[in-house]
Amino acid sequence: MAKDFDFDQKSAKVVSPIRLAHVVLRTTPDKFKIMTDFYKTFLGGEASYENEFLSFITYDEEHHRLAIGAIPGTGPKNQRTCGLEHIAFAHSSLNELLLAYRQRKAAGIDPSWCINHGPTTSIYYHDPDGNMLETQVDAFETPEEATDFMMSKAFQENPFGADFDPEEHIGRIKKGESAKSILKRPDVGHRGPESLPAAVLGGL
Repeated sequence: MAKDFDFDQKSAKVVSPIRLAHVVLRTTPDKFKIMTDFYKTFLGGEASYENEFLSFITYDEEHHRLAIGAIPGTGPKNQRTCGLEHIAFAHSSLNELLLAYRQRKAAGIDPSWCINHGPTTSIYYHDPDGNMLETQVDAFETPEEATDFMMSKAFQENPFGADFDPEEHIGRIKKGESAKSILKRPDVGHRGPESLPAAVLGGL
């Protein structure tokens, strides 16, 4: 029973959350509609509630995964300050990741960076305020395999990954190559922060 719950129980770690529930973004009042339209298109979502300054956007079973608030006095985003780096959204397969890429492109949303990190193959975008978004697909069948790769010498030498062209990936799939083969990260040797594209470094 709830009344018998031990709120003083000792532990070496804090009780972990069961999931990441949602993300809230702040925008300027003049960009509110631009931002809400962008995210509804980008996520294939809809507003579960929306007024002239708040939008709660859902695309799955949760009542909202993303909210956008137009806060008076908010200034433009500075790409080079500390803060949230990006938000990541997972797709269930490489085919769906690439289909979503094509659909977003048809809607006028182009990628900023396409990279095979190793544990994931990822396509990054920027929203109208300059916030970075990652869309990804897992390369390994289990979290343990992904963790093993992240502990490998190859990942230590290059924690960023190898760039790729989504259109080239689509062509390889159409020729019959397996997703497993395409998801395997090419060895491009050492790669440091200096190699990252300007869009990732805050050069939008």
